[in-house]
Amino acid sequence: MKSSIRCPACGADIPVYKNPTPAVDIIIQCDAGDEKGIVLIERLNPPYGWALPGGFVEYGESAEAAAIREAREETSLQVELIRQLGAYSDPDRDPRFHTISIVFIGRARGAPRAADDAGSVRLVSKDTLPTTLAFDHAKILNDYFTSLNNSVDFHPTE
Repeated sequence: MKSSIRCPACGADIPVYKNPTPAVDIIIQCDAGDEKGIVLIERLNPPYGWALPGGFVEYGESAEAAAIREAREETSLQVELIRQLGAYSDPDRDPRFHTISIVFIGRARGAPRAADDAGSVRLVSKDTLPTTLAFDHAKILNDYFTSLNNSVDFHPTE
């Protein structure tokens, strides 16, 4: 979508583009000693609910760096990225505005601790997922668990 504004100095039309905002989400396979699972955060800001750690890519930052940064900011974990799961671009995936999220799978060791805009954090399995998740994270996690059944097993300690 394109509109324009008028330059106050010369009067020329300047195009203004309304583009989707780039974001990242991270499926963190976590080995916390006695407990293993996928890290979810409880959001402090709207939209509320349980979600994958993630956030917006900052100007001049790669998607990979954004994923590692967001994971650390929200879960206090140092994450090693394994691979991309995919890109999610449904214009309705975020109720605030149109985002495109690149979703990464990563792994970490240690107990996650909620930080930044995460109110709490917990480890879940396919069988203990909350019934409602923010954004399109139920779809993302379904795609993730399906990809595990079709390829490799979940090994958070490798």
